[in-house]
Amino acid sequence: MHLARGLTTLNTKKPKRRITKAKLKRWAEELRLYNKDMKRLGMHDHKMTFEQYVEYVHGNFTPARKTATVMSTPWHQSGVSYERKTDHIPSGKSGSFAPATKKEPMQYTGKRRLIGIATMHKSNMVPIFADDEDDKSGRKAATEIATMRRN
Repeated sequence: MHLARGLTTLNTKKPKRRITKAKLKRWAEELRLYNKDMKRLGMHDHKMTFEQYVEYVHGNFTPARKTATVMSTPWHQSGVSYERKTDHIPSGKSGSFAPATKKEPMQYTGKRRLIGIATMHKSNMVPIFADDEDDKSGRKAATEIATMRRN
């Protein structure tokens, strides 16, 4: 059985990086500038030692995490009471089933005169009423709907 193209079983380790004196000197200068910037920005907890900076350059540095409490006291000791202080609060409508009653059916009273039904867009049906005294036929309402439909 053969390996796929590009794969090998030999020499798969990444070569270890050499630390030269020139790199150490350059890192020391970079660390000095980094710590200076952190001090200038007021981020004193982000300053590093030289060993930490070398780990950071190699990609192995993980900063120590500080645990911070969200609340200084737990919610049950905060002194705020969410319990009802009164024994009984009377209901607004006791003995009535108002929300459960059947709605009265809507009935046409004849005050508004229904002329017809217009289609605004696709299946959006709109009633046309003849409300004005001077427009008994409902022509004005129908033309308004027709112009709205085309705009």
